[in-house]
Amino acid sequence: MDRESLLIATLVELADNLVDDFDVIDVLTVLSLRCVQTIDVDAAGVMLASPAGELQFVASSNESMRVLELFQIQADEGPCVDCFNTGDAIVNHDLTNSVARWPTFSPCALQHGFRSVHCLPMRLRGRTIGALNLFRSTEGSLDVEDVVVAQGLADVATIAILQHRSSLDSILLNNQLSNALNSRVIIEQAKGKISQATTCDMDQAFSRLRAHARNHNLGLTLVAISVVEGSVSIEELDLPRAPASLVGNGQ
Repeated sequence: MDRESLLIATLVELADNLVDDFDVIDVLTVLSLRCVQTIDVDAAGVMLASPAGELQFVASSNESMRVLELFQIQADEGPCVDCFNTGDAIVNHDLTNSVARWPTFSPCALQHGFRSVHCLPMRLRGRTIGALNLFRSTEGSLDVEDVVVAQGLADVATIAILQHRSSLDSILLNNQLSNALNSRVIIEQAKGKISQATTCDMDQAFSRLRAHARNHNLGLTLVAISVVEGSVSIEELDLPRAPASLVGNGQ
């Protein structure tokens, strides 16, 4: 599948999630995976602000990215933190030259094998609700087209969250964001249970959880709860099957 076709498929997939009970984490996981598949980055992650205004990890393209995103939150330092606080994009930052700006985060990112970072705000009409983090394992700049594509995907995901129902008021929106952040805890518990039971890594555990949810038209969080509670056994979970066209694209 060429890039243009994959981008179109991504927009359709994101739009298909705009139903009354759509799963925010699943939408943002799609965003993370498609960024890796369509632009020149090796990992992507998304943070959203809680109703209290605190950044929380929500989704990523792989487990290493999740760890790095959580580190930013704990250290209260890094590109995602700056991007969210200012609402401005951070593009083409060489991590080897960013120690002065992020003295705690930059060495950690370098230890994880990343050399450059880009962060784009998830913003609509002046309201910033989070940020999209993009990392590369090599130095060098993203071209303008890649930045435009990434920001476009982030904008579509933001619209999916903020405007999927025109009747949402601020209280309901805050509840939705809170539920997404709470769901992340349940999903991590389910991943850990699957990983321990099948001796797979956390990325594989998440892929299996997500594959089962999609194959059975169930919410990702609902499947995670079922696994944690034991109402769905790990043996019953479907195994993920990557489309042939995406083999070799990192996910």
